[in-house]
Amino acid sequence: MTTGSGEARGGATRDHGGGLDAARAHWGGERGDWLDLSTGINPVPYPRPALSDSAWTALPDVGAQARLESAARRFWSVPDGLEILATPGASAPIARMPALLDSAATARVHIPQPTYNEHAAAFRAAGWQVTTEAEEAVAATVLVHPNNPDGRLWQAGELPSEGFLVLDESFCDIAPEASLIRQVALREQTILLKSFGKFWGMAGLRLGFAIGAPAIIAPLRDTVGPWAVSGPALEIGAAALEDRAWAEATRARLSRDSARLDALITDAGGELEGGTSLFRLYRVDSASEMQARLARGRVWSRIFPYSEHWLRLGLPGNEPDWQQLGAALA
Repeated sequence: MTTGSGEARGGATRDHGGGLDAARAHWGGERGDWLDLSTGINPVPYPRPALSDSAWTALPDVGAQARLESAARRFWSVPDGLEILATPGASAPIARMPALLDSAATARVHIPQPTYNEHAAAFRAAGWQVTTEAEEAVAATVLVHPNNPDGRLWQAGELPSEGFLVLDESFCDIAPEASLIRQVALREQTILLKSFGKFWGMAGLRLGFAIGAPAIIAPLRDTVGPWAVSGPALEIGAAALEDRAWAEATRARLSRDSARLDALITDAGGELEGGTSLFRLYRVDSASEMQARLARGRVWSRIFPYSEHWLRLGLPGNEPDWQQLGAALA
């Protein structure tokens, strides 16, 4: 059966986490019976602050936008000279990225694999050729940092010296010291992407950020339009980015919980392959059999069409969820 969901252009299905409806169709149970560990979303989200009435009723104003982007600049220590653009999720700039680049019809983009598949899908849809190997002739490179699903952290010395570079740091808030944002200021033709949904656990809010030189951000700003981010997202995003104490406490909790998950899966016969403190990648004898084993206990996991042995799990969010996972493994 399929291991994820996501509709691509033209109706073809791309492999993603989630897809509980497909899991239920195969394994049964009500939606509330299931523990979805197939994504890398923080299961303990940022506590939603009280919102102003105008957040719901008025068009998003300049002041709210400025507060959010100012909070983002401080939180990520964005260097002077770089601009920040709030977007409706990281997926919005990912989909628009190929159109921003002036390229020939035969342009090639280097996207090392395995990685998050929306980048390659966006470039292919725009007519680009996607290569998984580094080549001198590529016009652009996409690096996911840390990478999904193996958690690889790229080093500054590994960045290409030429061509346009997209750095997707959707999961990097678990390790801010590893961010490559300083390199964006040093390297022309570079854009860095951030996701609010992962670390803050609010994927449904649809909030992301693009960071780069003014000449790069300007055309992206034109394409997303004047009110791309909702009023609630502006207010919640600003409050969360201003709350450093929550971020520090969350990193500590995620570290403890990921170690607890490692112990459980190791006892069940798995071996840690990689990941981050938001998701863990394990090597098992048979990923499809382990997924079925967990599904019988109403726990949904992520496996991959290119590996018979990789199983990815997010973190349980509370003690009953941990108990459900333990029972499914037993």
